[in-house]
Amino acid sequence: MAESIRTVPPGFDFLERQTPKISARDWRIHGLLFLLTVFTTTVAGIMQGAPDIPTPEPRLATPFDYLLYVPLSYYYSVTELFRYAFSHPALIGDGVTFSVSLLAILFSHEMGHYLACRYYKVNATLPFFIPAPPLFLAGTFGAFIKIKSAIPTRRALFDIGLAGPLAGFLVAVPIAVIGVLTVGAPLEPTGHWIFFNDPLLFRLISKLSGIPLDPNSPTNPYYMAGWIGLLVTSLNLMPVGQLDGGHGTFSLFGRRAHKVIGRVAFVSMAVLALLGFWWHGSPSGFLYAVLLAVMMKVPHPQPAVMEPLGAKRILIAIATLIVFALCFLPFPITIS
Repeated sequence: MAESIRTVPPGFDFLERQTPKISARDWRIHGLLFLLTVFTTTVAGIMQGAPDIPTPEPRLATPFDYLLYVPLSYYYSVTELFRYAFSHPALIGDGVTFSVSLLAILFSHEMGHYLACRYYKVNATLPFFIPAPPLFLAGTFGAFIKIKSAIPTRRALFDIGLAGPLAGFLVAVPIAVIGVLTVGAPLEPTGHWIFFNDPLLFRLISKLSGIPLDPNSPTNPYYMAGWIGLLVTSLNLMPVGQLDGGHGTFSLFGRRAHKVIGRVAFVSMAVLALLGFWWHGSPSGFLYAVLLAVMMKVPHPQPAVMEPLGAKRILIAIATLIVFALCFLPFPITIS
């Protein structure tokens, strides 16, 4: 009598699945979003290097003019920035440098996730890059991939979750080195300033190179791309919900510990947000607290197989914790 023989252990049938092909429509959508993000991050890089440019004030003759005040002010700011940039081509070069550097970090991060998904035959989209309106500091709201099928095993969850931030960090390191090595001489502060506080990685590079980092030192495209890249990496490594750090925490400790650790992380960030507003005049920490609160509400799926991770992945987890420490800024910005 014929008998069906299972050649793949239960829970590991994903090894026999075929990864869906990417359609031409997908390439168009993802490609268009990427090109838009190249443009918006280039504009952001130009804005970071430009001086204060005077812009005309919208006239306020009628009540309707008051409704148009904000959009017209924004329009005038953008057009004046473009006009100034085209008359100072070096600024455009700075914008392109910032764009390429930042997108290299974000692209590496998302491709780390994507390639890990391909390895485990998990159905996932290409990276979605999210452009931000011109004059936004980074020029992008980041990027993400959407996983369309269940993650089959504990090891797959660990690898897919941490492959992204580790890949992005490896690309961010040389960009950070260039950024620190090319900082300019400190400027004399005048009026209100925004100071970008240095993560631990920047401080180590400064100490090893002998180049001091001063809060009044002007930024450059590499510095800002590395700074934003490290900030994004640390945010993704928060052990909350379905953030990358949440995936790692779930695969290491299980559902119950994942929930407890996530709540501790949220409370810690909420406290830091209050202290940051009090000590540094910056409300940016509240955005992190809100994001973590939202992520805590998103349930984390359970992999089909919870096999042991093994010593190699435990070492990778320790290395990832060190990466988080090198990237994390409790108080990213000081406003004075």
